[in-house]
Amino acid sequence: MGTQQLLLIILGVIIIGIAMTIGLSMFTANNVESNKNAIMHDIINVFAASAYQYYIRPKSLGGGDRDFTGYSIPAKLATNEDGIYTVVNNPTSCTITGTSIVYEGSVSATVGTDGKIVNWIFNGRDFL
Repeated sequence: MGTQQLLLIILGVIIIGIAMTIGLSMFTANNVESNKNAIMHDIINVFAASAYQYYIRPKSLGGGDRDFTGYSIPAKLATNEDGIYTVVNNPTSCTITGTSIVYEGSVSATVGTDGKIVNWIFNGRDFL
């Protein structure tokens, strides 16, 4: 084989290696973002809604009567394939944190007295 042919083969192998590395990093980034979105979805649609329902429900019906203090995440919902969920309450807000099982990161959201998310906090190397 000539020198030019060997150079083209080496160049081809290098280009394929770079393309595979870029493709793998894009695939991993997509999985991390997908996991973060799934945790956010769970926080918004399951736990924030449940916390607000607890907040507005009268004590006679098992609610907090305008107080988040007694709200807790049901044991069956505290863990799923996306993450582990915990809650920290005070009378006027409820902070729900979802920690990823797969990646290093967590997502926290604070629910206000109007039932809306007041702020989001993304922690961890992968979730920033």
